[in-house]
Amino acid sequence: MLTDTACKKAKASEKPYKLADSQGLHLYVTSTGYKSWRWKYRFAGKEKRLVFGPYPELTLAEARGMREGAARQVRAGIDPSVEKRQRFAAHLARAGSTFETVANDWYASQERTWSPRYAKIVRRSLDKDVFPKLGNLPIDSITTPLVLQVLRPIEQRGAIETAHRVRQRISEIFARAIASGIATNDPATVAARALSKVKKGKFPAVRTVDAARTVLRTVEAQPGHPLTKLASRLLALTAVRSGVLRMAEPKEFEDLDGANPIWRIPAAKMKLVLERKEDAAFEFIVPLARQSVALVKLAMEFTGAHQPLIFRSVRHPRKPISDSTVSKAYREAGFSGLHVPHGWRSTYSTIMNELAAVENRVGDRPIIDLMLAHVPEGVEAAYNRAAYMPRRRELAQEWADMLVQGLVPAEALLTGLRQHA
Repeated sequence: MLTDTACKKAKASEKPYKLADSQGLHLYVTSTGYKSWRWKYRFAGKEKRLVFGPYPELTLAEARGMREGAARQVRAGIDPSVEKRQRFAAHLARAGSTFETVANDWYASQERTWSPRYAKIVRRSLDKDVFPKLGNLPIDSITTPLVLQVLRPIEQRGAIETAHRVRQRISEIFARAIASGIATNDPATVAARALSKVKKGKFPAVRTVDAARTVLRTVEAQPGHPLTKLASRLLALTAVRSGVLRMAEPKEFEDLDGANPIWRIPAAKMKLVLERKEDAAFEFIVPLARQSVALVKLAMEFTGAHQPLIFRSVRHPRKPISDSTVSKAYREAGFSGLHVPHGWRSTYSTIMNELAAVENRVGDRPIIDLMLAHVPEGVEAAYNRAAYMPRRRELAQEWADMLVQGLVPAEALLTGLRQHA
């Protein structure tokens, strides 16, 4: 067996040579005098060699200890040289893997499966909420308290559901890191239990025609931008999703001066899976009542004939009004927790279905669902586009006549146009 003295006295020679210790361990001395500990062993019937490290940085006693550890791996059926390479590769991966690096890799892998709008939402949440606190940290150093430092401010501004979504995205990023061998656990999983629970249920919405008129009358009577009021009333009349209305373009409206005016909404703007968004067959057609046509014309006139969006932002003419613009008007009118813009869909469904039940119009129920773009699974896209259009137009007009009864004419919503233009 070797001694430390013999190791120290080993000199360079014309050719490399070995100083044997025991059980395959030896000190390898190169022609330049560099010394390293190596171990010769057999695994799966083949002779193999494992380098432990340089001498004297690694002492004789430490080399023997590493040999014993490696021998135990062999007895357990693990090849120590393979395990060493895996450990080294993981170390290199971790060394250059900040949270932002892995998150961007995850984002790039997922983006192709998302709609452009959703991809933009995810990108914005990462840049605004997550990266400022976690971006520069090595991903394997992030703990649950650090994840909560991201989520708490989101939660405190009242966006409970958003906080849960951001946590889920962080968790998916950690799943990618774990699969790549650069993290060993997901600290965002435990954070889920530390967040407030999302309140389940539908959007707040009034349930009677009188209450619906009161909402519109009150919102329209308070000071506000004409486009906001026009958007609010058109949303109530058509029961479309607010995102669809905000992104409405003049070219989507057809036959406004004819007998059958429609709003042809592209599939890309509808709430559909990505494959259907890319299929023009899944566009959605909204039959327009007389009152809706008047609102659309007024909004186009106010905005300008050549503007790309009808309901444009005041500050940024080429961008739509904010998704919080109409919501804010409803809150300021005193309807917080009672009715929100998206609630018009529920209001329409409730009132029109009750009317159908009272008048025993059983056939109207599926048509009412169809008018809300609720298409049963397996139904052809053509059904969504044009089915029952005559009856849908009648129901749209019936709803509009009920809703605007007693309200000011649409033109009155443009009061103050000059100061807002």
